[in-house]
Amino acid sequence: MTMATDTEIFDKLGFSWDRDVLPAGSATTTERSLYRYKQMMAQFVFDASSLEGNPFTFPEVKTLLDGVTVGGRKVSDQQQVLNLAAAATELFDMVKKGTFKLDKATSDRLHALVAREEAFEWGHFRGEGEEAQITPRVALGELDSHYPPETEPGGQNLVDLFNNGVAVLNADVPHPQERAMAHFLFGALQQFYFDGNKRTARFMMNGVLMSEGMDAISVPATRAQEFNEKMVRFYVDKDATEMMAFLLDCRPSNAPRPRPTVGAGGT
Repeated sequence: MTMATDTEIFDKLGFSWDRDVLPAGSATTTERSLYRYKQMMAQFVFDASSLEGNPFTFPEVKTLLDGVTVGGRKVSDQQQVLNLAAAATELFDMVKKGTFKLDKATSDRLHALVAREEAFEWGHFRGEGEEAQITPRVALGELDSHYPPETEPGGQNLVDLFNNGVAVLNADVPHPQERAMAHFLFGALQQFYFDGNKRTARFMMNGVLMSEGMDAISVPATRAQEFNEKMVRFYVDKDATEMMAFLLDCRPSNAPRPRPTVGAGGT
């Protein structure tokens, strides 16, 4: 089989990266990666919610995931945490059962959980539902905005873009770690949904990783500013090298976390 050139990959995904500078990740077993994911699920949910500016603390997230409500917080903030927890649980089940796939149906299922009651519409691409006029944009501060493909009635333009992108990832990016990170950035750049794109694409990234026996990646809350700054440069330059290196540095083995204090919900 002939591998696609970097130019062809750029044409399908909308960005490129230096494929020679990324270290190869080591794999163990899916069972081990799932065990570690389950053990750290509250941390993953907390990190993801923090990237969205959610004020819930880690102990509050842990309390909510244990089935106890937290007083003094907005209902919308609580719903966002519960949505992330539901998507994390669904991803765990998919990978465990071997039903996770890098495809639109899986992405839509996870988005339906991630963005429930938060996005304008959830569970399908822009244009596939009732709204076919609004095209979101990603604000980049002093660098203006990133404008993704237009929302069109029926959403076929986005469906084709997604399917072509996934096809080139599966065929021409053989290492699962590189393929997983590229899919996250693909979803973040093209904005297939009205909201919740980065969250959904990170779940998809981690589904690829865990299915291949690799640890899931979570961006620590303490690195949120660094994440946002690098994402802005990615949107502007369409060069994913820096972001991929950053994500690799966020792997559990590279990102030791402080031991939880008493009362923080961990031992």
